[in-house]
Amino acid sequence: MKNLVSEIRSIIETSRSNAVRSVDFCRVQMYWQIGRRIVEEEQGGQARAEYGKGLIKNLAQEIEPEYGSGFGQRQLERARQFYIEFPIASTLRTQFNWSQYKLLIAISDKDKREYYELEAANNCWTARQMQRQINSMLYERLLLSNDKESVLAMARKEKKPEKPQEIVKDPMVLEFLGLEKKAHYYESDLETELINHLQEFILELGNGFTFVARQKRILLEDDEFFIDLVFYNRLARRFVILS
Repeated sequence: MKNLVSEIRSIIETSRSNAVRSVDFCRVQMYWQIGRRIVEEEQGGQARAEYGKGLIKNLAQEIEPEYGSGFGQRQLERARQFYIEFPIASTLRTQFNWSQYKLLIAISDKDKREYYELEAANNCWTARQMQRQINSMLYERLLLSNDKESVLAMARKEKKPEKPQEIVKDPMVLEFLGLEKKAHYYESDLETELINHLQEFILELGNGFTFVARQKRILLEDDEFFIDLVFYNRLARRFVILS
């Protein structure tokens, strides 16, 4: 009976999750289609920038009172930009919601946008996680120790990591720990906060990391040591220890 209840709960939760994703992607498709029609109307109308601005403004005045703020001038401008940046409907990612695409279309650098799109898909980032990575300048931090082609190749899964700099972020941004800004921290306090925010820390650590153990006991030539944190990286196929 317990197994049956567990399986049915799993079915319900999975179905609910799929339903939410389906609704989210329908919203993405809606804005893409709106953007397409706006661009088509602009191309079929007067070839002047003023016409495009006036078109969206007038359209918002007609649509927003009936359908709400989600169809105001700013959102319609985003829909137009969305179609321009992602003109092929079949390339839209079903796992992304409109909030994630809004973050992507706000990035003007095409390589940078592609990187965040790929990493969000590869690592199943939520919109909140994507926003944090953009705000913490993840792409720029990786470029400090890697060339652009290597960073994009890793995101595209065209190459495997050959050196730690390709998978470990340097520097790291750990603002989510909520620690008071100090030059030094007590080791135990830092370790505790990392464990308390383990999901965020793994995401910040880099790609391919899995938590293994805390205070792992090892013996080296009959001497006993305790490793603070042990991780495994599936890309590099190596254990990573923090001590």
